Amino acid sequence: MSHPSQQPQPQLQSQPQPVRLHVHIATQPGRGRDQIEAYERLAPLVRAEDGCLQYDLHQVVGDADRFVLVEHWASREALAAHDRAPHMVAAAATNSAFRAGPAQVVEIAAEPLA
Repeated sequence: MSHPSQQPQPQLQSQPQPVRLHVHIATQPGRGRDQIEAYERLAPLVRAEDGCLQYDLHQVVGDADRFVLVEHWASREALAAHDRAPHMVAAAATNSAFRAGPAQVVEIAAEPLA
């Protein structure tokens, strides 16, 4: 007779954890329109990616050259695939023409505190 503690335990599958990002973007003075146009071309491709739950660009009130991109991904794997997507590689190469510097990526907790 075997003891319950000696029986094999079923493997629990961990659920993918969602990832939320706020990406702070600044363009060179007067180049905000270039950012908007680049986003308008890119957004449909990104939103069609597996695991993309949200991809929305917001302009900072009172500053035509600053933006916050709100991203929500189903998992870290989906985000990693997004970063490797050909359209993202191409965008990274062209964004430097109008951006003031690298975007600042802030990961926030997937669930609100209150």
